[in-house]
Amino acid sequence: MNHPMALAATEDRRRSTGESHQALYALLGDHDQPITIPAARHAEQARLETAVFLNVCKLGGLSSHPLSIVRVRPEEDRLTLQLLDEPYIIRCWIDFLLPRISSDSGDPRNRICGVAGLRYRREGSTLVLYRPRTLARIVLTGFNSRWWERITDLIKQDYQLLQDQPHWTPDERAAYAATVASAREPEQLFSPLFRRIRATAGPGPVNSTDAWQAVGGSFRLEATDGPPCPDLIHLLGDGPTGLGWRGEHKMCTCLCDHTHGTRNIDFRDPATGREVQYSNGRWGRTADDRHALDELNETAFV
Repeated sequence: MNHPMALAATEDRRRSTGESHQALYALLGDHDQPITIPAARHAEQARLETAVFLNVCKLGGLSSHPLSIVRVRPEEDRLTLQLLDEPYIIRCWIDFLLPRISSDSGDPRNRICGVAGLRYRREGSTLVLYRPRTLARIVLTGFNSRWWERITDLIKQDYQLLQDQPHWTPDERAAYAATVASAREPEQLFSPLFRRIRATAGPGPVNSTDAWQAVGGSFRLEATDGPPCPDLIHLLGDGPTGLGWRGEHKMCTCLCDHTHGTRNIDFRDPATGREVQYSNGRWGRTADDRHALDELNETAFV
């Protein structure tokens, strides 16, 4: 395959995952078809990805990388995420993800803060997130893995973390079962989106992506400084690596040739029938709006 054709075959996946052309070149065959993005093979893998995604959405915008994810490597049996090499970012991921007991004694889902059943182990320079007795794996790279353990030791002083429990605790099992039964976190929707998270990033220096269930059962996807709407529709919708989401209603003056004003698109996921209401606030933030990340890094180990 000649070079221009090869670049075209990897373009959409590169835009959705942040992977390099060189990394994807080995996946190219003799044809000129675009390289697709594999779905999680097992439901447990998709559920873990969904839980991690919805929890780290709390991060907000601290850099040009949505959720501070620089690069995604999607495989059928695992997901590898390269995170921004900043101590404060790693502290936020730890704080949002590691499970601990909450004082709330009502709904089982409120008894656990973080991701129920989540455990980690360090493997060389990487961190592996997993759930005991499942095949689900998320690999974290891009930072000093010793930071994770150092920060976790600090947080243990304030929280009753469940990391040292080798198996699921009864509270975690109850929270997990209630979440699956409620269908509030459909893995068929959020796992594929997480694998394409960089599709939600705009060209500016600060990007933030958030997702949650809205009133009435639909789901909200929000970007503060997202990409031009035609790009998002292509990458999540009808593009060769897209999700097949159909745009049913759009309030936008695309090709997004001005900088202000919210953009709204109502998507429908044909696979689940779910509605996803997307908005792009176009806040126009600059690098000065990163909440002084350098100063925040100084608090990461305190």
